Amino acid sequence: MMLLKVRNMKSIIRNAFLILGLAAFTTASAQEVIKEDSVKTVVQKPIGQKQKIDGVIAVVGDYVVLDSDIDIALIELSSQGNSVKDITRCQLLGKLMEDKLFAHQAIQDSIVVSDAEVNSMMQERMDAMVEQIGSMEKLLKYYNKSSEEDFKTYFFDILKMNKLTTEMRNKIIDEVEVTPEEVRTFFKKFPSEELPQFGAEIEVAQIVINPEVTKEERQKVIDRLSEFRKDVLAGNGSFFSKAVLYSKDEGTKSNGGFMRVNRKSPLVKEFKDRAFSLDEGEISEPFETEFGYHIIMVEKIRGQDVDLRHILLIPKVSDQSLQEAKDEIIGIRNKIINGDISFANAARNSSDEKETRANGGALMNPKTMDQRFELTKMDPNLYVQVSDLQEGQVSQPVVDEDRLGRKTYKIITVTKRYGEHKADYAQDYLKIKKLAETEKQIKTLGEWTTEKIKETYVKINGEYRNCVFTNNWLKK
Repeated sequence: MMLLKVRNMKSIIRNAFLILGLAAFTTASAQEVIKEDSVKTVVQKPIGQKQKIDGVIAVVGDYVVLDSDIDIALIELSSQGNSVKDITRCQLLGKLMEDKLFAHQAIQDSIVVSDAEVNSMMQERMDAMVEQIGSMEKLLKYYNKSSEEDFKTYFFDILKMNKLTTEMRNKIIDEVEVTPEEVRTFFKKFPSEELPQFGAEIEVAQIVINPEVTKEERQKVIDRLSEFRKDVLAGNGSFFSKAVLYSKDEGTKSNGGFMRVNRKSPLVKEFKDRAFSLDEGEISEPFETEFGYHIIMVEKIRGQDVDLRHILLIPKVSDQSLQEAKDEIIGIRNKIINGDISFANAARNSSDEKETRANGGALMNPKTMDQRFELTKMDPNLYVQVSDLQEGQVSQPVVDEDRLGRKTYKIITVTKRYGEHKADYAQDYLKIKKLAETEKQIKTLGEWTTEKIKETYVKINGEYRNCVFTNNWLKK
């Protein structure tokens, strides 16, 4: 694989962001095959770069790589905080060619990525990019595109190719598994001095109490949503404007509550069930999810996808309900401190957080999918809450507020602390297993790449033919 030779365990960890092609840039533009004698074209470069004649420097199957693709890759890697001082243009070309080989083979293997799926992904990414850069005008200027439609055409091709690349890569490695014996063999092959040093880690558990919402407040929200629905159906205002003015979903309200969803969208079941039960133009009655109360209007049904708009309202919590929640969690803490009940059993019996309740309140690290958090890589808010807690100590009640503005009370405990240490087979088995699995995946992908290069049309032009590639792109 490009940019990565697995010499020791430290190198696997150090280069983790490049493993399996997950480098943090999306720059390769998908285009039609260019003939060998194709004339060069002038392509606008991102802001801050000198203009020059931009030509096709490589062809892989049905895709090409332009010289400017490498420039954009370097800019985007730098903008995301990655060091590029040791990354050469030859290495980036190898990476871009790998991506295109995967995308090309995905098409040969009839892997389908629908236009609707890409369009949905594109809108989400564009919204994030506009938020980061400040405005659509600045985004168009950065990429030297004349209009939003021009940029969408350009970005659509990029996203579709990247999605094909990911699907093909996942197809190859999905079946890769490692046995306990393979993990042991992987660990034993490294000398002691080459084993990595793992930072201090902790395991954390919490109990959450949500303030009770009164029936009166729930009914107020339901009645208001019903009024919105009635107004729109009667032509007294648009759904778009009401979503912009009143919806509590900050992620969609600026776009009039618009969403494109399918059965695979990461949304709660109640929301998807209601969305797929409506006809075009129909507006749902108010319904409840864990986030609050919604109404949905379906704009267009596109096969497996549904274009819709929604409005979210959240019932208010009274000061009395907040105080009752605080009193309840203080009582739970006192029972734990007095030894009347363990923290884990108190979480199972009383916590309102369903994701952690059954597991005794234990938090799962979303990056590693285990219960250990490295202190230097923790979410800053969580770090502040647990950094001074000793093992087994229970925090004072903490008020938490989510992105929707809903307040809860919680108590936290550190169930176990691990000091900084050199990799240990028993203590760090899950980490070592992941590294062993990664090494095997890299080997599998490398073998696949070697075979597919032999049977795929590949051409490299100009000075890039002097590059030294990890893969045999020049077919020598």
